Order: sequence, then C-alpha cells, then structure tokens
Amino acid sequence: MELPTFKVSELLAVINQTLDYAYPSVAVEGEVASFKISKGKFAFFDLKDADGVVGCFMMAYQLQHPLEDGMHIRIVARPRVTAWGKFSLTVRQVMPVGQGSIKRAFALLRAKLEQEGLFDPARKRPLPKIPTTIGLVASAESAGFADFLKILHARWGDVLVEVADVQVQGIAAAEQIIRAIDHFNQASQLPDVLVIIRGGGSAEDLAVFNDEALVRAVAASRIPTLVGVGHETDTSLCDLAADVRAATPSNAAQLLVPDKQAVMQEITQREFRLYNQIQSRFAQVRQRASRAPQYMVSRLNALLAGQFQRLQYAQRLLAQLDPHVVLRRGYALVRTEKNTLVKKANDVKIGDLLTITAAHAILKAEVTHVESKQ
Repeated sequence: MELPTFKVSELLAVINQTLDYAYPSVAVEGEVASFKISKGKFAFFDLKDADGVVGCFMMAYQLQHPLEDGMHIRIVARPRVTAWGKFSLTVRQVMPVGQGSIKRAFALLRAKLEQEGLFDPARKRPLPKIPTTIGLVASAESAGFADFLKILHARWGDVLVEVADVQVQGIAAAEQIIRAIDHFNQASQLPDVLVIIRGGGSAEDLAVFNDEALVRAVAASRIPTLVGVGHETDTSLCDLAADVRAATPSNAAQLLVPDKQAVMQEITQREFRLYNQIQSRFAQVRQRASRAPQYMVSRLNALLAGQFQRLQYAQRLLAQLDPHVVLRRGYALVRTEKNTLVKKANDVKIGDLLTITAAHAILKAEVTHVESKQ
C-alpha cells in the first residue's frame, strides 16, 4: 500500500481538519504555568498535570477571570497544530476550578474592579418602590426561580415578569446571562427592574457570577439591578456591582415588593387614626360653636360699654366748651356795629357803638375811652 505523500503545510492542514472534525471544542482541566501577556493583546500559558503539559493561547480581552501560575482552571478550547508544528489549544473560555483558585481569582478581579470604582456606593441606584414590570434572568427549572415567583406573587401580585431562561452555572452560563442583560437593556420598553437570581451551590457552581465580562454588564445596565445569588453567606462580584444585593432569591422577592397584607393593615391603621383626628377636631369645633353666642354677647356688651364711656367723655368735653356756660361765669361777648367780636383795642375807636351780650342781658354802650392792656 502506497502511503500518501504531503507537503508540510498540506499535512498540517489535514491534521487541523481532522481535529476540527473530531474535536471542534474540548474542555480541559489543569494547572496554569508560565502565564504571560504579550504586547498587552495575547495571553500565553501552559496547562499541566502530573503527567503532561500542553501550550495554550488566547486573546487577552477574552480572559473572564484573572490568571496566575498555580491556579487550577477549566478551559474550552480548539485543538490546533501551528505552522511551526507545535500542538496547542486556542482558548475561548476560562473558568477557575477548586476552592483555592476560585478565591484567588475572586480576590484579584475584585481588587482590579474596585480600583476602577465599579463597586462605588455612589453609583448605586434605588429600586422602584413597587415595580410593575420585572426582567428576570434565571434558570426556569431551578428551585430559586420557583421560590422567587411564589413569594413575589404571594406578597403583592399583579406584577408582569418577563423571564430570560439561561444557564446559571458552567462555561456557557456567563455568555448567556450577558445576552439576557443586553436583551432587556435594548428593549423598546425597559422593565422597571432587572433581577438576576440563582440558588445555592458550590463555589465552583457560583464562580460564573465572578466572570469579569458579566460583572461589567451588570454594572453597565441601564435598568436598576437586583442580584440574589447563592445563600446568605455567599458574595459574588455581580452582587457587589449590582445596585442592590439580595441574600437569596427569596430575599430578592421580598426586597422588590411590599407585603400586601402589611400594606392593608397599615392603611387600616391610618384610616383609624385619621377618623379619630376628625372626630376630635369636630368635637373642638362643636364646643367652640356652643360657646359662640355667649362669647359674642359678652364681646358686644364690652364694645357698647366702651362706646358709652367715650360718649360720656365727649358730652363732658362739649359741656365745658359751651359759650353759655362761660357767660354764666361772668364773661361777656362784645360786638361792634358790624357784628364782629372785639378781641383787642385796635378793633374799636372812641364813639363806636357796641353790643354787650351777658348771660342774662344784652347792653348797648358807646366807646368813650380805648386803652391797650399790657
């Protein structure tokens, strides 16, 4: 049997075609070694275990989690043979594996995003008091999803919930959740609030919510965000980036809407207090109204008494100014023939006839002597 003969480039092409057909994508776990970023664009590292090592390459912007030597990760990659005959994996996705690696990746990314101000409390927005529409990103088959809807409708009801059913763990989960966030943010009518929930799980299950691209998508949402992931003690970077963090999916429903029974009770109490205030005010007005006639008569009497006192004073004043009273005290009025009062010496001359009016007599007299008083 004659063996096929290839040029080197043809052989490499055939091998890569065979790999594309047999293994278009592979998931591989191992320990990171010789990690480096070249020219700020390309990430190179080796993935190894106790018995082997394989080279890996990816674009730096595709790194969803910070990497460093010694971390255990799971990658999704495409096997390739390079033009230089070297076998390598072209990486598309990376996920930390194991408690230690997950914690380390969490700490590294948290420090980076905190420095950028992504978790700054000043960026946080309040949730609507009672939303009418909710954009919900969750796995529709999960217990957390069922608990959220049950509590939401039991507490308030009459809320429109639009659901984006996504994976909430695993390599593909972050990309699906990001697409769901974009879907709601690009809608012609935005929901009042965007809710992302997932029930409890292992650190590896929840690691998707520490994906850098997902965390940035939560922070960049045009819609106020509420994230409830895991149990009360679990904290993800998506929790920190959200406007409001819920301890659990059930707690997310409690934070979103009030308890209608409590609201009804509060309204009843307010009605009762308002009724008592109205009754008390009515009693005060009625009491004042019953005293009003007596009060008005008292005020009128006081007003009349004051007016009477002023009238008496005016009468006494007028009496003192009455000219007849003055004449009775012995004074007299002296007028000339022209009937003008004589007030000074210059008003008369010798020979003028005068009319003198006393209290009980009118006298006629002729001026025989005129002398000014000093």
